[in-house]
Amino acid sequence: MPDIVVAGAAGRMGSRLVARLGDAPDLRLVAALEAPGHGALGRDAGELAGVGRLGVVVADDPAAAIARDRVLVEFSVPEASLEHLRLVARAGARAVVGTTGFGAAERREIEDLARRAAILVSPNMSVAVNVAFTLLATMAKALGDDYDVEITEIHHRFKKDAPSGTALRMAEIVAGALGRDLGRVAVYGRQGLPGERPRHEIGILSLRSGDVVGEHTVSFGTLGERLELTHRAHSRDTLARGAVRAARWIAGRPPGLYSMQDVLGLG
Repeated sequence: MPDIVVAGAAGRMGSRLVARLGDAPDLRLVAALEAPGHGALGRDAGELAGVGRLGVVVADDPAAAIARDRVLVEFSVPEASLEHLRLVARAGARAVVGTTGFGAAERREIEDLARRAAILVSPNMSVAVNVAFTLLATMAKALGDDYDVEITEIHHRFKKDAPSGTALRMAEIVAGALGRDLGRVAVYGRQGLPGERPRHEIGILSLRSGDVVGEHTVSFGTLGERLELTHRAHSRDTLARGAVRAARWIAGRPPGLYSMQDVLGLG
């Protein structure tokens, strides 16, 4: 039975992970982590998640929690996630990471760490979103350059990074399918008099409002018609369930950098 370590266990996603692990009798929560000084330290992770006492106390020592063959699962900030992944590689553990906002240098380091440990990184753990990733590549190739691509995403007011990791991944997929360099064609919002829309432009717009869990729309528009693919997350549990599925899948895997596409057999 794989042993699971949840980092950020008292956060919005961490608490849902703890709760959803209760639906997975083949996985065992053995440690819950939070940052030093966090108000949840010393409290039971299950009680914090609203599922009753589990006997797992929230602690702040990742080096003690991340041990060989354990699976770390976390949705956090890039700096903390990267530090935890270094421990994962050192200990011979495994990891499922839903953190977004990694920079290019951080992504390169994760690739290097994945040579020593099985690490799954996905900007969105939702099963449906990952199916959408596959569909987007097909749509973009079929529609081609005659269709303008616009991506919009909406998240809650507390989200720190923009655009969302999911929106960026969608843009990367579409750009790759169309043979475009996203760094050259991406436009993050418009203002003033930008002029006529360039043919190869990929627009990305981020909205932040209230408690929206997450909503993404990719629009392909041309003269006379528009085709849209939209995903709406109604609960963080859809992300938590995907992460639990990923944790089950990665247990026993050899070192390598994996994604939810691999979990779903879409890679």
